[in-house]
Parts: sequence; structure tokens; C-alpha cells
Amino acid sequence: NIEAIPTGALALDLALGIGGLPRGRIVEIFGPESSGKSTLAMHAVAEAQRNGGICAYIDAEHAMDPVYAKAIGVNIDDLLISQPDTGEQALEIADMLIRSGALDVLVID
Repeated sequence: NIEAIPTGALALDLALGIGGLPRGRIVEIFGPESSGKSTLAMHAVAEAQRNGGICAYIDAEHAMDPVYAKAIGVNIDDLLISQPDTGEQALEIADMLIRSGALDVLVID
């Protein structure tokens, strides 16, 4: 049985077959610009936080909108947010956070 983090989209959770995104795995969400990738990631963060999870958001594009995130249920005060200057810096931060073992969800956007 694989533990899952709900995406906030019931149809997607059902289609994934386990009720959401698999916990402890790398999941790549890709698609065209403005197709909802960041929104889906934020919904997963909100669901994880609702269940007591610790989440981090590496905003490589410097495009995160905290007002929008809060509106869809993200607790901004409890979200670890980083806006690195380079891709290398983003990966170093991600590596450090993953090795800590403290996170339930890490988004690199």
C-alpha cells in the first residue's frame, strides 16, 4: 500500500489510483504554459498542510503569488519559501531540504 498526498482534485486522485501523489517519490508535473501546474502543486501543498505536513516551495521563477496561494488553502506562514538566484542554488536548497527528512512536500517551480 502506497501512502498518498491528495492533490485537491478528486478526479485526478482517482485516476492516479492511490488517492493522490505518492509520498516519498519524485513527481514531475509538466505541461504548456498556464496549464495549471503551479496551481496543482499549491493544492497538493494545501492538502499536505491540512494533514499536518511540512512543505517547502522553491520559487525558481520568482512568480509565486502568496495571496493566490492563501486563497486556495495554503498556510503561507507555515510554508518554507525560497527564491534562489540560480538553478544551481535551487538544486542545492532542494538537496539540503530532502536530506533533512523533515518535509512532506517539496515543490520546485
